[in-house]
Amino acid sequence: MILVNTDYITGKEFDMLGLVKGSTIQSKNVGRDITQSLKTLVGGELKSYTEMMNNARALATKRMVEEATALNADAIVNVRYVSSAVMQGASEVMAYGTAVKFK
Repeated sequence: MILVNTDYITGKEFDMLGLVKGSTIQSKNVGRDITQSLKTLVGGELKSYTEMMNNARALATKRMVEEATALNADAIVNVRYVSSAVMQGASEVMAYGTAVKFK
């Protein structure tokens, strides 16, 4: 499966199949939250949160690709990611794009 953040793939013609998306909601680990809040006192990267968000994006991408595969898509164009807080301590990460079939 080809994933691009552009509306074209060089050298390919395709038909659009439709919107595909994948999402996940991740919550903070209480222990991790306490240790990471201490990190804010001295500054720097919150590595465990970076890892959590990387995992969330990977899972959302996987689910988007599964949805495109079910449509027999060859690629997904205009791939985008968005995240938002859904409640205190929990965030949603969504990946979405347009599934396409090569001509």
